[in-house]
Amino acid sequence: MANRKFKPYGWLGAVLLLSACASGPALQPEALKEADQAIEQMIAAHQMPGGVYRVERLGGAPYQHAYGQRAVLPAPEVAEESTVYDAASLTKVVVTAPLIQILRERGLLDIEAPLQRYLPDCALPAPITLRQLLTHSSGLPPSLPLTDAWQGRDQALALACRQTLMAPPGSAFRYSDINYILLGAIIERVSGKPLQVVAREDWLLPLGMADSGYLPLQRLPRERIAPTEILAEGQVLRGEVHDPTSRRMGGVAGHAGLFTTTADLGRLARTLLRGGVADDGTRVLSAESVALLSTPQSPAGLAVRGLGFDIDSTFSRPRGTLYPKTSFGHTGFTGCVLWMDPSSQSYFVLLANRVHPGPPGNSLPLYGQLGTASARAVQPSR
Repeated sequence: MANRKFKPYGWLGAVLLLSACASGPALQPEALKEADQAIEQMIAAHQMPGGVYRVERLGGAPYQHAYGQRAVLPAPEVAEESTVYDAASLTKVVVTAPLIQILRERGLLDIEAPLQRYLPDCALPAPITLRQLLTHSSGLPPSLPLTDAWQGRDQALALACRQTLMAPPGSAFRYSDINYILLGAIIERVSGKPLQVVAREDWLLPLGMADSGYLPLQRLPRERIAPTEILAEGQVLRGEVHDPTSRRMGGVAGHAGLFTTTADLGRLARTLLRGGVADDGTRVLSAESVALLSTPQSPAGLAVRGLGFDIDSTFSRPRGTLYPKTSFGHTGFTGCVLWMDPSSQSYFVLLANRVHPGPPGNSLPLYGQLGTASARAVQPSR
């Protein structure tokens, strides 16, 4: 379904035709219409230029649609379903957290070990475990300071290891990019490969996520990539990561830098909902790893997180009003959402560039609307 205005009932016919070709229950057309309208209203309110939405229940046909514009400046471009978006903090759960589990499965990492076992030069004032990094209970500040003129991954790591803790490890939930910057460094140190290489070779390509990865201009046409903000000097960021910390690190970091498509995120979601089995039948993660990623692993009394995914916290808006609290997912600053529900074997994805051309629009209300509409869409007809 390309980005176009359907004739009356045309989109309903398209959904019903696709559903007839699938073995699972059909998606509910009125709920899909509700999702379409919510996205179109957000675009009309100039909170985002466009985006791509996808919803699927395993065993049935997915619904995927592009809306609005991929680019506004320097020239308008219509959004397409194959558009590649800067996924921002989805990097944490699409790349970094699964790679930690892969290395754990290989016997190279212990989740309960202090990070200094793997980064012995990291002189933080208290021992912090990998579990605390993964669940954002480390006590580290939210982000690295950008006031100093530092550049590069080595300097970022050194700066991360000099931070003052804001709370004792394990005592408070505080979402922090620094947690995943450190995890990215651990992956590189333990695997012996650059993060962008281990991500592609050991995870993304085995899943069939060929359009996904860091540094997209090295493998994809520039015109496929949605631009993000326009910098003060007039440069339009396109194919360069929006996150300023990741950009200083060369575009490759554990917390941000992934570029991806809705179809590729669908491959990841189906794999996790199947307990670690990819579309081609290959087991790429153990069932234990999937459970660690997606079920409660936080210290008691704190916001509920897996060893990566959000489950029940102040960031759980995409759950909407109908998905249960056993569902899980994550968001990204650029306007991205991935949310999955094991009970209904379904997921939804939104990729967008609300930061283009800038300043950022407020798409937060849309996340809950899409969560509710997606949950309705995957319910069997009564």
